[in-house]
Amino acid sequence: MKAIVCKKYGSPEVLELTEVEKPTPYDHQVLVKIHASSVNYGNLVLMKGEPFLARFAFGLFTPKYSIPGGDIAGRVEAVGKEVKQFQPGDEVFGDLASCGWGGFAEYVSVPESALALKPANISFEEAASVPMAGVTALQALRGKGKIMPGQKVLIHGASGGVGTFAVQIAKALGAEVTGVCSTSNLEILQSLGADHLIDYKKEDFTQTGQRYDLILGVNGNQPISAYKRSLNPNGTFVHVGGSETQMFQAMIKGPWISMTGNKKISTFLQRPNQKDLKDIKELIEARKVKPVIDRSYTLDEIREAFKYFGEGHARGKVVITI
Repeated sequence: MKAIVCKKYGSPEVLELTEVEKPTPYDHQVLVKIHASSVNYGNLVLMKGEPFLARFAFGLFTPKYSIPGGDIAGRVEAVGKEVKQFQPGDEVFGDLASCGWGGFAEYVSVPESALALKPANISFEEAASVPMAGVTALQALRGKGKIMPGQKVLIHGASGGVGTFAVQIAKALGAEVTGVCSTSNLEILQSLGADHLIDYKKEDFTQTGQRYDLILGVNGNQPISAYKRSLNPNGTFVHVGGSETQMFQAMIKGPWISMTGNKKISTFLQRPNQKDLKDIKELIEARKVKPVIDRSYTLDEIREAFKYFGEGHARGKVVITI
C-alpha cells in the first residue's frame, strides 16, 4: 500500500510517499481502508520533534512512529474475531494518536475503541477533519471548563481547527459565545453562530472590560495575567494552544493562581475517547456542529499541506484525501 513515511525529524521535506506492507488486523483490531485524513498540531510535533520534550513520547533521536497521521475516515475492510462493534462495510472515523498513528496511508489496523461510526450526513473528507479537533474542543469545554448553559464563553483562536468546533459546541451547550479571530475570518465565525466577534487586529479583548465565565485559549500569546483579568469571579481559563511562553505560564503560574484566588487557570491535553467521539457524531447528525474545511490535498501533496498548515493561518481544517 501507499503511505507517508517519516524516518527523521525535520521540515515537511522529510515526509516521503512510498510503498509499505499492508497491515493485517489482529483479533481485537479493525482493518480500515482510509479515504481521508487531516492535519493537526500533533502531526507537526511528530514531524519536527519539537518541542524537544515531546521526543520522550515520540522518539528521542528518530520518530518512533514512522507513518504519521492521527485523524482518519474510511470503510471497514476486515475485522478480527474479537471485534464486537464493527463489521466489513461500516463507514467509520477515529483518532489514532493513542494507538500508533498511521493515518497517512491507504490502510490501517487499529483497536475498535479508536473508532466510531461516521456521521451519516457528512462526507469522508469532512469526517476526517473531526476526531482530534472536535474531541479537543468538547473535552476542553465540557470536561475541563465545566461549561454551563447561559455562561459567557470566549474562544481565542476561534477560526482554526479546534476553534471552529469550540464555537459550535459551546453554542450547542447553551453558552453565549464570543469568538476572537482576524478580520478575514469574522464572516466564518458569524456563519457558525458566534454571538459576538472580536477582531484581534483591531481590538484587544483583555482591554475591553468585558468579563467571561470561561475562556478557551486555542491560540494567542497574551500573558496569563491578562486572561485572569478577563475572567468573572469563579471563572476558568483553559489553555489548549498558543505560544510556548503562554503554555509555561499556565503550567507554572496557573496552579498558584487557582489555589490562592477564586479564578482557575489550567492547561489541557486532549485524550482520544470513543464516547466523546460518539457525542460529536450525535451533534453533527443533529446539525448542531459542522466541520469547516479550508483546503484539501492528495497524499502525494502532503508536503504542501504541511507547509500551509505550519503557517498557522488555516481557516478550519486541512484535509488529506487518500
